[in-house]
Amino acid sequence: MSDLTKEGVEDAILGGRLRLRQPIRGHRAGTDAVLLAAAVGLAEGVLCDAGAGVGAVGLAAALRAPALHVTLIERDTLTADLARANVALNGLEDRVRLVEADLTRAAARRAAGLPDGFADCVATNPPWLDPGRARVSPDARRAAAHAHEEGGGGLDAWMRAVAAMTRPGGRLALIHRADHLAEVLNACEGRFGALSVLSVHPRASEAAHRIIVRGVKGSRAPLRILPPLILHEGAGFTPLAVALHRGEAALGEG
Repeated sequence: MSDLTKEGVEDAILGGRLRLRQPIRGHRAGTDAVLLAAAVGLAEGVLCDAGAGVGAVGLAAALRAPALHVTLIERDTLTADLARANVALNGLEDRVRLVEADLTRAAARRAAGLPDGFADCVATNPPWLDPGRARVSPDARRAAAHAHEEGGGGLDAWMRAVAAMTRPGGRLALIHRADHLAEVLNACEGRFGALSVLSVHPRASEAAHRIIVRGVKGSRAPLRILPPLILHEGAGFTPLAVALHRGEAALGEG
């Protein structure tokens, strides 16, 4: 067990049903992971959580769907240690596996036992930032969670790998910053169709800060813009946001 695993803190999400060991410093899974897991919409088959971090999305999806099998992919060894610990902490070793690999490198992916087309759905929260153009956190793990590897091809390379791992007709579920919508749609072009875009707003009066994009590999169906998701009203969450955080609701596609 690594020092990071031993020194991490334990959080609970989905109304306390999902326990997560997370690093004391650096990126911590929260609302984005909850929303992405709620957007998966897969009851059985194989889900791939691409860039899994501590495993929050894949583990939440597994708890939501008892017939689902999940592959977590994480390249950072210490973060992967936490994800591996979280699989055991939640008693999901029979349905969830952790694979350490750089998913953007096809040879490394396949050597780790991840053949093309193995997943019925890929859920992903890609690194957001281009390190050449944005200010990146000095914390190495927070930077790795939020920024693409310099010279690694950015979001297009990430989505090329996601598409490769998805079976024909399989599904994509992605969460990203709202101001990156054009980049996300461009990266899906020729890979995923039947795209739907759900904008996520902190409040009804505020601009979207996240987008959830879903699609089908190889489909030519047109893009749809869904009614927005509002997270807060008054001093707390909206009723739907509360239900999503407790794992009692899912995000449909209209």
